[in-house]
Amino acid sequence: MRQLLLLLITTLVLAPCIVTANPLAKAATSAPAATVTAPAPMTSAPGQSALAKTPSVPAATTAKESAAPPAKLKPNRTLTVGVFLVIILATLGVVFWAARRTKTASDYYAAGGGISGVQNGWAIAGDYMSAAMFLGLTGLVTIFGIDGALYSVGPVISFITILLIFAEPLRNAGKYTMGDILCFRSPSKVVRAASAVSTVTLSIFYLLTQMVGAGKLMQLLLGIPFSAAVVGVGILITIYVVFGGMKATTWVQIIKAVLLMSAGVALAGIVLWKSGMNLVRLFDEVANLQAVQDHVRGLLKHPVAEPGFDYGQRFLEAGLFLKDPLDQVSMGVAFVFGAAGLPHIMMRFFTVPNAKAARKSVVIAMFIIGIFLVLVTIMGLGAALYVTPQNVMAVDKGGNMAALLLAQTFGGGAGTFGGDLFFAIVCAVAFSTILAVVSGLVLASSAAIAHDIYVNIIKDGKAEQQEQVKVARISSLAVGAVAVALGLTCENVNVAQLVTLAFAVAASSNFPVILFSLFWKQFNMAGIISGLVVGSVAAIGLMLVSPNMVYPKKIAADAKKIVAVLEKKQLEGVVLADKDLKTLEKARLDYAKNKDGKSVIGLDAPLFSLKNPGIVSAPLGFLAAIIGCLVFRDRRAEETFDELYVRQNTGVCIESAVDH
Repeated sequence: MRQLLLLLITTLVLAPCIVTANPLAKAATSAPAATVTAPAPMTSAPGQSALAKTPSVPAATTAKESAAPPAKLKPNRTLTVGVFLVIILATLGVVFWAARRTKTASDYYAAGGGISGVQNGWAIAGDYMSAAMFLGLTGLVTIFGIDGALYSVGPVISFITILLIFAEPLRNAGKYTMGDILCFRSPSKVVRAASAVSTVTLSIFYLLTQMVGAGKLMQLLLGIPFSAAVVGVGILITIYVVFGGMKATTWVQIIKAVLLMSAGVALAGIVLWKSGMNLVRLFDEVANLQAVQDHVRGLLKHPVAEPGFDYGQRFLEAGLFLKDPLDQVSMGVAFVFGAAGLPHIMMRFFTVPNAKAARKSVVIAMFIIGIFLVLVTIMGLGAALYVTPQNVMAVDKGGNMAALLLAQTFGGGAGTFGGDLFFAIVCAVAFSTILAVVSGLVLASSAAIAHDIYVNIIKDGKAEQQEQVKVARISSLAVGAVAVALGLTCENVNVAQLVTLAFAVAASSNFPVILFSLFWKQFNMAGIISGLVVGSVAAIGLMLVSPNMVYPKKIAADAKKIVAVLEKKQLEGVVLADKDLKTLEKARLDYAKNKDGKSVIGLDAPLFSLKNPGIVSAPLGFLAAIIGCLVFRDRRAEETFDELYVRQNTGVCIESAVDH
């Protein structure tokens, strides 16, 4: 295993050595390739809904760092497929190794509790650092500047919450799933079922974005049909989970985290090196780039540049995407509380031998994720400088290809061996993030179905070890099939907002009931059910009437304003430049296409102004849990609190770790 990790790391780290002597000059003559046929976002981390709905931006004026992108992205498929196969074969080797050591339900769900704190910290980071964090957040910084960097703060803060509140109690009080914790004091089949439904629902939100993202990535890079790509990814992750269980999933996530960090260090390191290892100089270079200034002018919907307005400086200020400060607060609420309620993250605390290892794993994960998010911000600024937002959006309007195009540019540009190799390696790393995250999600869903529903509801907790493992594997196979089916049906659907919704739902439903179950003596079944239901419904309902949905009449109104400004210039005798003529033509088409449309639930405009419902739905979830608990008292739940309190603080009655 160590040799395998060393080989993969060495391959990735050596790739930057192929960087040409002057990649900036290369970019001027061999700019990133482009296509406009990749509509689906790659997102899988919070707040990525905007990536799929980036405003129309006028074409950039010529900048010395970039040229008009070629008509179509043409990666070297031989290199790309070769690197993909290395990643796939390596992870399948891990699955084969883990399958021989997975015999009991504890092995399958929690790796026998034998994962060390260091290993679990890297695995948590691998589980949390999804394709959206690597591709989506990089693109968000490239397109929206500092607003994208603000998205990087939440995940680090969320892990402080987990460290301070949940890590030790969850490890000591739980077994395999969230249902085990909630049912310790309220051993009701209703609670167990509600917990399982919540787990599966949240996992599906993530699975949809991951499966669609994987399909689009494979379609774009390898030229294979979307359906074939989704089916292929589904088969791979099903093999990982069905045969390897938590042990295989853990090591796949560790390998993925190491690869992702290596790619981030390589790309961000080159960006900083080219700016003399000076962040201030990097900011100045980005702000002074004409292409960035033109891009900001398009985001602000200024058809004509306003005299004295510093568009470059505006790129480095907050508000290009999150215009309402309350949106940032709401996003923070979803981040801080939501991460602690994500089932696939929670399961990781059951894999370590004791509470000390649980705390250690959170600290390690927090530092890894924090460092990586800093690297993502630097990569996003580098893509804005050396690739330009316009060229990135020409390939994918959501900006999700920014990191890949940056790698290609630094490797020597499209068509060069170095560019194609670096591009292929970073693509393979992005693909590995999808495999690792989806594996964790499928495992969390199958555990909820097999352990909570089959073993504890249908069989009343009386099931043999072999039977439990068999049902768990069948459940994993079923969840994998559902993931493939949903991915195929959502090819042309914008599913990016589901990630934001997942965090909001977790913050509004799972977090309150877990918190109260662990620390409030009077909390009971009524509080659990009311908190889960009200929190989930509030978050989903507010999302459906929020700006995340597409409102055709709003698009038409914005287009009408652009038409009015440019037509007024024409009436004044001004001859419009080619880019302004294209903007005018597009605005007219947008107006005609959307003037009579409505949102998915029949609205003309959003009823809820914030893009993230956390600031409203989370308090509603807490309030519902409190009211439900106080209205319907349960003496048994109160009597068992002392036992839970002792157990979560001392770890008594915990199963011993299995040699790993």
